[in-house]
Amino acid sequence: MSCLFCYLSDLLIPASDLKIIDRTQLILDIFSKNAKSRDGKLQVELAQLKYLKNRLSELDDNMSRLTGGIGGRGPGETKLEIGNRRVEEKITRLENELKDLKRRRELNRKARTRNEIPIVGIVGYTNAGKSTLLNALTNSTVIAEDKLFATLDPTTRRIRFPEEREIIISDTVGFIHDLPPDLSQAFKATLEELGDADLLLHVVDSTNPNYAEQMEAVDTILNSLQLNEIPRMVVFNKADGLDEETHASFEKNGSLLVSAVTREGLAQLLELIEDEIWKKKEQKPLVTIPS
Repeated sequence: MSCLFCYLSDLLIPASDLKIIDRTQLILDIFSKNAKSRDGKLQVELAQLKYLKNRLSELDDNMSRLTGGIGGRGPGETKLEIGNRRVEEKITRLENELKDLKRRRELNRKARTRNEIPIVGIVGYTNAGKSTLLNALTNSTVIAEDKLFATLDPTTRRIRFPEEREIIISDTVGFIHDLPPDLSQAFKATLEELGDADLLLHVVDSTNPNYAEQMEAVDTILNSLQLNEIPRMVVFNKADGLDEETHASFEKNGSLLVSAVTREGLAQLLELIEDEIWKKKEQKPLVTIPS
C-alpha cells in the first residue's frame, strides 16, 4: 500500500479507534498483502488509488454542499484538492508503467506462440485449490495457502508428456462474484493470457456447499472476457475432503474428481489434458454437476 494511500485514507476515517472499511477496501487490503510480483503490486496500488479518488470526490462534494451556504473555502477543502491532484498524477504514472509491462507480456506470449507450445490455463473461484493443483501436476512450489486470494500473479510452469511433447500451464488469480468495477478492470490484465490458451481447467472446490454458484460466477467472468470459445474442462478438487456419500455422488455423475493433496485422479486428469490437446476429439470434455 502506498504512503499516499495511507495518508489520504486518514482523511476519510472518522475520529475513532476502530477502522471502518467496506467490502471493496477489505478486498483491496487482502490483495495488497498477497501481491508478490511487480505487476501484481502495481495493479493493487492502481486499484487502491482509483478507489480513493472516488472516495475523495464524494467527500469533496459533501464539503462543497456544507460550505456553499457560507461562502467559505476551508483548509480541509484545500487538502482534498491537493490530494486529488496527487492521486491523479500517481494514477497516470502507474498506468504508464503497467502499459510497459503489458507490452513485455505480449512479446513473451508471441514467443510462446512461435514455439507452438500448447497452453493450458487454470481458472476457478478463489480458494478452490488452483495453486495446490498446479504444484501437484508440475512438482513445483508455487505459493499455495488455504485463504482467499493467496495467488494474485499469473504463474507459469511446464509439463512434459511422452514423445517429447510439453505444455505450458498457467495459474491465475482467484475469481469472486460481484467484484467492484475498478478491481475487475485492474485485474483484467492478469487474465489476458487466457486468450491464448488451448484449454481451460475450471477448478472447483467440491467441498464448498456453494460450489454451483461459484462455478456460475467464474463462467460469467470468462464469458465477459470472450473466452467462451476455448474448450473448458471442469475439475472438482479437494476430493480428500468429501465424505463417502458425496464422493460417490460425484463419481456417479461422471464428474472429474481429483485431490491435489492425495493425488487422487491426477493421472486421469493428465490423460484427459493430453487427449484434448493432441488428439483433438470432436466432443469437448464432459462437464457434469452432481444432483
